[in-house]
Amino acid sequence: MQLLDGKKYSDELVSEYKKIVSDLDILLSIIQVGNNISSDIYIRNKIKYCESVGVKVNLYHIDNGDEKSLKELINNLNNDSKVTGIILQSPIPGIDFNKMVELIDSSKDVDGLTKNNIYNLYINNETIIPCTVKGIIKLLEHYKISLKGANVCIIGRSNIVGKPLALALENRDATVTLCHSKTKDLHLYTKNADIVISAVGIPKLITGDYVKNGVICVDVGINRINNSLCGDFDYESVKDKALFITPVPGGVGPMTVSMIVDNLIAMKKNSYI
Repeated sequence: MQLLDGKKYSDELVSEYKKIVSDLDILLSIIQVGNNISSDIYIRNKIKYCESVGVKVNLYHIDNGDEKSLKELINNLNNDSKVTGIILQSPIPGIDFNKMVELIDSSKDVDGLTKNNIYNLYINNETIIPCTVKGIIKLLEHYKISLKGANVCIIGRSNIVGKPLALALENRDATVTLCHSKTKDLHLYTKNADIVISAVGIPKLITGDYVKNGVICVDVGINRINNSLCGDFDYESVKDKALFITPVPGGVGPMTVSMIVDNLIAMKKNSYI
């Protein structure tokens, strides 16, 4: 069993990104609505990584439920030629997140969640794709794991991970089964998969009995139990069957953050994967 070490790869990308960013003038705007401890942590990690490679970051705060101010801010950032990309940090209490995301200019949509960017993903004309999706693909590619013809089972159908990930994998000639928390007899789908990706947020859902020997396990779940973090895979029971597995933490999470920079570079250079 070998780790798909997202933290190590993300750190390795820093020097590569530094060289590219040094020739570009990249400015990221992050918008936070209200106060949320988890959001604070995610934002700090994003800012730290971006600034480590030379990306400038401005952080804006909006009060809970202040939709008018949020709309005005997004409009101003859209019209500011100095702003390369915009991130609207979820959640945004008291305001419809999807409605506000759609106000972001698709060319500045770092998270790849606007209808235009999702449609381009759907028709296999990828522009900006969600950072977690891109991070998973880049990590698999880095470890020379072929997606062409692979049977992939995704657990989780969110608009941020599961659904766009299914499209991106199909674009790379994988055969994808999209499951979720209501799927009956889940093990019947995971057992036959070459790659199992779980983003459903149920601690230790996938045990060794759910997977075949030589499986590749990608764990997107971040769950807290007794002040410690664990993923959707029961690591101890799966590790002896897995050929590759992502650790939690240190797997997909760091790749998601590094893909913010990757997307910003693509947006600045108008050159997509």
